[in-house]
Amino acid sequence: MSLISRGTRTLLLVEIIKGLWLTIRYMFRRKVTINYPYEKGPLSPRFRGEHVLRRYPNGEERCIACKLCEAICPAQAITIEAEPREDGSRKATRYDIDMVKCIYCGYCQEACPVDAIVQGPNYEFGTETREELLYNKEKLLENGDRWENEIAANLTADAPYR
Repeated sequence: MSLISRGTRTLLLVEIIKGLWLTIRYMFRRKVTINYPYEKGPLSPRFRGEHVLRRYPNGEERCIACKLCEAICPAQAITIEAEPREDGSRKATRYDIDMVKCIYCGYCQEACPVDAIVQGPNYEFGTETREELLYNKEKLLENGDRWENEIAANLTADAPYR
């Protein structure tokens, strides 16, 4: 005597056929996944990734050491030290970001009056040690030089909504 009745076996068979039919239908459709390490998906112009310090086209640093980004940072991840220049303006002598503390809120970018500190399109910056996530001014400027073209394009695309 069978433990499963004839009607239940019929229902199971129908469900198996439905599942197979669904699998076969999706087998021949366009793929919706990407091969991540080799293919990258599109990013929004508002994506908030790794921080960068930008320069003007003439090579001068944009940061005017107003310390608004340091003041607005809810995680207190930014440290700035400044000194006056010969012309009376200020320049940042030290600009550090502790990326371990950072919560990627984007407030620093919004507060900056000259778009000196922005969050770039880089989301692949894993490290082996914590010390590698303590970014100093040189590292931030290097990131800015590397990603400047994409950052400028993203800021231009996002400008109507700011």
